[in-house]
Amino acid sequence: MAVRRRPKPLLIFLVVTGSFLILLSAIYLFLTSPVDRSDHEKIDVVIPSGTGVRGVAQILKNNDLIRSEFLFTVTVKTKANIYLQASTYQFSRDMSMEQIIEELVSGNSYNPNTISITFKEGERITDFATEIANATNHSQAEVLNTLNDREFLTGLMKKYWFLTDSILQEGIYYPLEGYLAPDTYQFENKDVSITEIVETMLSEMDSELTPYKDKIANNVHYYITMASMLELEGTNTKNRKMIAGVFENRLHSNMNLGSDVTTYYALQYPMTSDLTTEQFATLNPYNTRAANMGGKMPIGPICNPSLSSLKASIEPTENSYLYFVADKHGNIFYTSTLAEHETKVQEIKDKGDWIW
Repeated sequence: MAVRRRPKPLLIFLVVTGSFLILLSAIYLFLTSPVDRSDHEKIDVVIPSGTGVRGVAQILKNNDLIRSEFLFTVTVKTKANIYLQASTYQFSRDMSMEQIIEELVSGNSYNPNTISITFKEGERITDFATEIANATNHSQAEVLNTLNDREFLTGLMKKYWFLTDSILQEGIYYPLEGYLAPDTYQFENKDVSITEIVETMLSEMDSELTPYKDKIANNVHYYITMASMLELEGTNTKNRKMIAGVFENRLHSNMNLGSDVTTYYALQYPMTSDLTTEQFATLNPYNTRAANMGGKMPIGPICNPSLSSLKASIEPTENSYLYFVADKHGNIFYTSTLAEHETKVQEIKDKGDWIW
C-alpha cells in the first residue's frame, strides 16, 4: 500500500502566506480602483482652505469618488512631502484613487505661498502653539494668548456643540487642550489668522465626534479627557480600549487612576525622565497619583488625542483588571491585584525593560 506523504510545514507556510498576500493585494487593488469605470461625468468638488487629509477623504467619499476614506488617508500620509491643495476640482468616478491624489497634489490653482502645518497626535497645546509660530507670522505667546482669550472661547462655545462650560473650570491650564484635532492642514499663507487655524482644527474635531454625539454629548469632556490619557498610555486602539476598561474599573472602585502621564502634565514637565516620589504625590487636579484623587478623573485633557484614542474612550473593552504596566518596548501587561502588579513591575526591571 502506498504511503501518503504529509505536506512539509515550510511548504504549507509558504502557500498560506502567499495566498494571504495575494488576497491583500487583490483587496488593495479593488479599494483603490475607480468606483465606476463607465461613469465619465465630471463632478465639481470643492476642497476648502484648511481642510485636513481626513476631511478631504470624507468629501471624496461623500461624492462617491473613492471606496475607502481610511485607505485614502493612510495612503496620503505615507507619501513623503506631498500636500493636498485647496481648490475646486472636476473629478469623475472613472478615476482611480491614485489619479485623484495626483490632481489634489498638483492643485488647480497652486499657490506657492501656501503653508502646511502638522499637528501630531499626543502633543500638548503648547507644542501646537510652537508649530503655529514656526509656520506663520505669529509668536507662540500670541497663539497662547488667543487660546486663552475668554471672549474668543465664549464665541467658540456657541458654535461647537462639544465645547462646554467644563473647559472654563478654575484650574484648567488651557481650555482647548484635547479639543484640537491633530492632522496636517494647509493654509493660504503665513498671514493666516490664529483664529482661522483654531476653528479649522475644531471643525475637524466636530467631524470626528459627531458620529458619537448621541452617546457622548452629555459628558463629552469626560471622554476627551479619558482619550488624552489613553493616547499616552497605549499604542493602538486595541490596548487603549483595554486600558480604558481598567481605568473605568478603578473609577468604579473609588481608586486613584494612578496614571503617571497625568503627573507630568500637572507639573508641565516633558516625559523624558522619571519623577520623584514627592513629585508623583503633588496635589493637583490633573495629577491622578495624588492622595486626594480617589475615584476622580483629571480636571481636563492632558494632550490632543488621536481618533483611535477617542474611539477607545467611547467604546472601552470590559475586563476585570485593576492594574497595567508597559515596558520600554510598548508591551502592556494587565493584572488584577497590587501584588501581581508589583511582581510584574519587578520582572520588567530585572529584564532591563523598564521604560527609564
